[in-house]
Parts: sequence; structure tokens; C-alpha cells
Amino acid sequence: MFRLRHIEKFDAPELAPYRTMRRPKEHHVLGIFVAEGDKVVERLLRDPRYGIVSVVLPPDRVEDFTPLLQARPENFDVFIASKSLLQDLIGFHMYQGVLAVGVIPPQPSLEQVIATSPRPLLFVAADELANSENVGALVRNCAAFRVQAIIVGETCASPWLRRSVRSSMGTIFTLPVIESPSLMLTLRGLREQGVHIVAAHPHTDQRTLTQGQFTGDCCIVMGNEGKGIRPEVLEVCDEAVAIPMPANVDSLNVTSATSVFLYEANRQRGRM
Repeated sequence: MFRLRHIEKFDAPELAPYRTMRRPKEHHVLGIFVAEGDKVVERLLRDPRYGIVSVVLPPDRVEDFTPLLQARPENFDVFIASKSLLQDLIGFHMYQGVLAVGVIPPQPSLEQVIATSPRPLLFVAADELANSENVGALVRNCAAFRVQAIIVGETCASPWLRRSVRSSMGTIFTLPVIESPSLMLTLRGLREQGVHIVAAHPHTDQRTLTQGQFTGDCCIVMGNEGKGIRPEVLEVCDEAVAIPMPANVDSLNVTSATSVFLYEANRQRGRM
């Protein structure tokens, strides 16, 4: 059951997650995340696997969200705030004014994901992605191209940051996410279980994308646009594959490159 509470400022203790949106480490310690925007909050409310801590709505959106709020089993507050108050909180113009705090679910183990995923496996691992919006867009691409799990390395921004969740358009709720304390060791463990590790590496002259092997169990490793994949991570990959491009183009944005790689993986599997 939800309780409607009209507020004129965000100083109450229970509103702390909204006041600290720019201090994401505090949220990670508490095991919570902020969802922002109509579509993202709607998808969060529809998913019973995610607990709801609270919701913030402008007055003109309460009626729209009432059926979804009534369907939730837990007790939580729905704070009603003016859009001007929300814009002061966020620090920029917020045209929707819809926010919620959800609970990050327990992280599945790699063994659990492998055991419950249909074959052939298709995973994506992210290395050195510091931009949270890029991480969220990568998640969205993975959901679109039938990826079964995302492995986020220790040097990456968390996919549970507000901007990551927003950029994923809530598709983060549909995918198992494994936050690895050591991507190198995680990939090595995958190799030991017969998973083929493919590095998306723009600075290789050995193999182009269509020569890569994606038909069997595989994990595609994506790095950032500047430095690419760390050398120690690259060493544990089975092969490095590049998207063929003109010599005057260094690389694609990581989200664009992920789409190209996943399209090819699905094409080789007869899904396109």
C-alpha cells in the first residue's frame, strides 16, 4: 500500500536518497538506486523482482501512475512535489519530474547465470567505461540483441547509477548484471568453462569482425574509446577482432561498436 505525502522541500530523512543523487557511492553502500523518467519508473513499478523504497511525482502525474502504485505489494511513500522543486533538486530542467528509489536485487553468480541461460551463451563484458551514460546505453543495446548477462569490470561505472539506469531506459531490470571485482579473473573463469572470449579491439590488424567466432558460447569484451581494453584483460581473451573502418577513423563510440558486434553475433547465429 502506498501513502501520498505532499512536500515543499526535501529535508526529511526519508528523502535523503533524492538529496544525495550526486553522491552515488552512498547509494551503492545502501543497495539502492534512483530511477528517473516515465518509462524507467513505469518499468520498475511493473517488475516484482525489484523492491520500491519511495516514489516522487508532480501533482499532474499521480492519476497516471495510480494503477501501477496500487499493484505493488509493499508499503511505501509517494511524495508529491512541484516541478519547480524537483528542478531545484536536480539542478536542471526536468520535463517529466518522475523519480523513484528501488532496491538493487542480489547479484547472481556467474555459475548461476551459465546454468540457467539457454545455449549458445552470449555475454558482454565492459572494461574501463567511466561514463555512466555509455554504460546505460550499452545495457540497452545488450537487451536489444539478446545478451544473456552483462559483466561489469572493476574499472567501470556502475550500471546502477542514476544516469546509467536512465540511459538504459529501464532495460537494466531485464538483464542479469555481474559486477566483477576482477574482470581478468572472471574472464579466465569463463574460458575454463569453454566460453570463447572475443575482444573488441580497434587496434588489431589480425582479424576483422566477420572473421570472429560468435556461433558458440562467447563473451564479447568492450573497452573505452580512448585506451581500449586493458593489456592484462586483453591477454586472457581468445581473439581480438576489429570493425573495419577507414584509416582516418580511430574507433566508434563504445555503444555504437557494441551494436555492430552484437548484430554480427546474432547474424552468425541465424537470428537476423
